[in-house]
Amino acid sequence: MTAPAPLPPSPASTPIRHWVLPFASSLSEPCQQALSLLRQGSQPTLPRLPHLRGLLGRLRPETRTEGDEYALSMPHERVLAAEMGWPTEDGLMPWAAWWAARDGVALDAGRTWGLLSPGHWLMGRDHLTLLDPATQGLDDETSRALLDAVRPLFEEDGWTLHWGAATRWYAAHDSLAGLPTASLERVIGRNPDVWLTDHPQARMVRRLQSEVQMLLYQHPLNDEREARGQATVNSFWLSGCGIPPAVRAWPDSTRLIDDLRAPLLADDMPLWLEAWAHVDQTALSEIEQALDRGEPVRLTLCGERHALSLVPAQTSGIGARLRQAFQRLKAGAAGPDPVAVLEAL
Repeated sequence: MTAPAPLPPSPASTPIRHWVLPFASSLSEPCQQALSLLRQGSQPTLPRLPHLRGLLGRLRPETRTEGDEYALSMPHERVLAAEMGWPTEDGLMPWAAWWAARDGVALDAGRTWGLLSPGHWLMGRDHLTLLDPATQGLDDETSRALLDAVRPLFEEDGWTLHWGAATRWYAAHDSLAGLPTASLERVIGRNPDVWLTDHPQARMVRRLQSEVQMLLYQHPLNDEREARGQATVNSFWLSGCGIPPAVRAWPDSTRLIDDLRAPLLADDMPLWLEAWAHVDQTALSEIEQALDRGEPVRLTLCGERHALSLVPAQTSGIGARLRQAFQRLKAGAAGPDPVAVLEAL
């Protein structure tokens, strides 16, 4: 058991610890059904999310980042971009440069860079579906070889390409300046054609996607992947275009909780609910403990449309600590309905 702090730290000297939780809910039918079951609580295997319920009873809304499900950028991307002091114009946040810094790739700061995500576009009867590149088992060696295969298509039009990771290639071209693009997470599991903007500068990207598809259609490496039962790499998605910003990382006090991403994008609701239970017992429990110690905290819940930031009420002194104790009891007994809060995201 952790010993309680003798005195709460001074808010003036202690940075606010910020937990950002993306993919907390979705408008998809499977997710809405899972939330409905969660509200009913009719199955013993469903998580109860006691720490989320407790936090909702002890925190107050601070800000709400409004958006809709058709925005190019995800709500958590807008929140994190604001944390880093970036412009937050839809589809124009320089996430390619941020990822390149994490991959140790030095980019020319004077050029506009985009993130190329190689992956599989599943050809259905009526439309395409973009599969999550992170789930396709693409290894570094194969990824490098595929990048080398498509490199001439880009370089003959004046592009510069860098390899960063198996699912992250980086591309620079003058046409990317001011080009809005949809986040990869917006497109996964959906028809990429819907998310290809009609911006005039996107025409070259569309052409390159078609040329890459034709080039890789019968590539030997894809034949090998197909023989192993793996999805082929037959195209790429472009996102995160912009000039490398001066600030490339969010503050050390900000923590991104990414446990819900993979199961939600895969529409695996049993796994998503299991991940929610894990987040509740770990990260959200940690926030409650920080509240008990009187530390300044912020929790931002992000869905498909909006982001809701929650903070403690401004209190101090012994009376405040008594009120906090009362709030804990009240939150444990009742408190806001967590499902209603998640549905509103």
